[in-house]
Amino acid sequence: MGSPLAQEISPVPASQDTAALRRVFEAMTPERCPRVYNFHMHTVCSDGRLTPELLIQQAVSIGLQGLAITDHHSVDGFRRAQAWLSGQQLPNAPHLWSGVEINAQLLHDEVHVLGYAIDPDHGEIAPYLQGYGLRGDRGDARHVIDAIHAAGGLAVLAHPARYRHSPAELIAAATELGIDGVETYYAYNNPNPWCPSPRQTREVFTLAECYGLLHSCGTDTHGLNLLQRL
Repeated sequence: MGSPLAQEISPVPASQDTAALRRVFEAMTPERCPRVYNFHMHTVCSDGRLTPELLIQQAVSIGLQGLAITDHHSVDGFRRAQAWLSGQQLPNAPHLWSGVEINAQLLHDEVHVLGYAIDPDHGEIAPYLQGYGLRGDRGDARHVIDAIHAAGGLAVLAHPARYRHSPAELIAAATELGIDGVETYYAYNNPNPWCPSPRQTREVFTLAECYGLLHSCGTDTHGLNLLQRL
């Protein structure tokens, strides 16, 4: 007969399954984004144009296998998309992970840190989910990464080649703070059709491999099409 404690342990929600997400990131290639996976998208709950419901419907129509909504300092879009999915009876529903994009200070540069598979109700992440960035110690990248980890998630440096400091400087510094991965596949000049920028991808990929980091990808959608940034 099993112990009562063991029987009370509940499985990790799919939206917080870091083990599954880590496997996806470990096997990520540019060909898998954005029609198989997309881990950087915004809704009207921050600065995007799609409602969460329309976003998840579009993800289903594209045939995405996995995704995360990463609104700035908010998980409201994720919650609404999750509610829509749970109300459907879809035989091939995509895997929706929780996500958020958080402003942080790294080397006196403002960067964005993506938090994936977090417990959105965890107390450590709560201050970063109020719709705005934080100043002072809590706005430091170290504290942002620590909060994401405390909430059970993976921390990823978004679009590393978009800041004042070089990817080499920022990725090295973020690695020292415990970052889990980088957004390796990103289209910096918004090409149509979407494809990751070759030069930046090579540099970021090489750095990530050097530091043993995971590879993420995303369109950073702010418009009405998940396959484009704008």
